[in-house]
Amino acid sequence: MRRLVVLLSLVGALVAAATALAQSPSPPVRSDRIFGVVPSHELAGPPQTGMGNLQYHGGPAMHTDTTRAIYWFPAGSSYSANYVNVNNGFLQNVAADSGKTSNVYYSDTQYSDSTNGRILYSSSFAGSVIDTNPFPASGCNDSYTSICLTDKQLQTEISRVITAQGWPRGTTNMVFLYTPKNVGSCYSPGSCAFSSFCAYHSAFGSGSSTTIYANQPYAAFVTRACDSGQHPNGDDADATINVVSHEHNESITDPLGNAWFDMQGYENGDKCAWNFGTTLGRTAYGYYNQVIGSGKYYVQQEWSNAHRGCVLRGT
Repeated sequence: MRRLVVLLSLVGALVAAATALAQSPSPPVRSDRIFGVVPSHELAGPPQTGMGNLQYHGGPAMHTDTTRAIYWFPAGSSYSANYVNVNNGFLQNVAADSGKTSNVYYSDTQYSDSTNGRILYSSSFAGSVIDTNPFPASGCNDSYTSICLTDKQLQTEISRVITAQGWPRGTTNMVFLYTPKNVGSCYSPGSCAFSSFCAYHSAFGSGSSTTIYANQPYAAFVTRACDSGQHPNGDDADATINVVSHEHNESITDPLGNAWFDMQGYENGDKCAWNFGTTLGRTAYGYYNQVIGSGKYYVQQEWSNAHRGCVLRGT
């Protein structure tokens, strides 16, 4: 009888372990050039997800970066009154604080590549464009939005705007593509905005035509999936800024998916997704944990190898 009880206990433990493993978040997608997937809240893992410190895999990092923004907002699009200004202001403030040790971006400077040495905190913002061209016919289906765009459709839009604007490409330039409310995207069947992810970064092309970009759905559209929980600027943009910071830091340290990630494929942002650390204060609209340039923001922490944990400033 005792043996039977022990055997049943072992079986129960194995079943529980298998169930926990099945329910645990999968490592970020690294095939098909989709990286740094911010999981929706339902799929997010525990704080400090992944395994061990980041490891270098031989690819390039972004030692300096110039950011630009595309707001794909056709006529009739719905978005908050200050959405564009607040998002642009964040990228401007990140650039204005280049070289400082007081915000989360400085944590990237502990990483390096085999070509140019350590990453510099040296960012610039080169402007944005509001593109009012209509969306193509939906190329995918998701459970939350009436319009769904494939990653290929997003890449086509990015290339079209870059060409029209005469923007440079290459591994020191990055484009953020923002879409309005009720517009989703999928990078594969079943891997869609809000039900699966809140943002990701990727790249296409090669050599001087390499195009580094991040897909930034309207995070506040499905608050239970992608909202940060605090809006210190009193605008929906605050929710998006959190995942913009995630993708920006990851693109700096792992722009092509072959530089810095841990043994399970997690990048510096992935390992600390939805982990915000200690707040610094409160505006009239909500708490903030970063003062960057002239702005106050609530963004997740980033992984630091030096601290073997998530940090909001320094290395």
